[in-house]
Amino acid sequence: MEMIAGEENPKLAFYFFNCYTLCSFAINMIAMKFPTPGQPVRGSKSGQPIMALFDLLGRSWAMGVIWHLSAGPSTFRKLQEYCETISPTTLNKRLKELTKAGFIERTIEGYALTAQGEELYNMLNPLGLWAREWAKNFK
Repeated sequence: MEMIAGEENPKLAFYFFNCYTLCSFAINMIAMKFPTPGQPVRGSKSGQPIMALFDLLGRSWAMGVIWHLSAGPSTFRKLQEYCETISPTTLNKRLKELTKAGFIERTIEGYALTAQGEELYNMLNPLGLWAREWAKNFK
């Protein structure tokens, strides 16, 4: 019968767990660099612009932030309440990425969509409506 590392030596199991955790963290940090068109991104070695956009929008709460800001400017605290389970670190990272992409900006009233951000929302909204109809196929 095969032994699992932890059955024979709990310290060895702890070591393997920590190595796995650190490797996973490092891989995620490398994979989560800012998606730049023309550079390799998730799903595209050539960095096609649409794939860079999908990489950015596919990150946790990126589209949620855009959806919320489509109703008007919002403070960090309001965004955090809207996103419910988001950590302050993740929200801050998303805001920086969306700002770097040119979709949001910091204003006196808080964060707001830029003209380009509003244009993106206006293109995504019909896709969201289509997705609701598509989802009915699974009920």
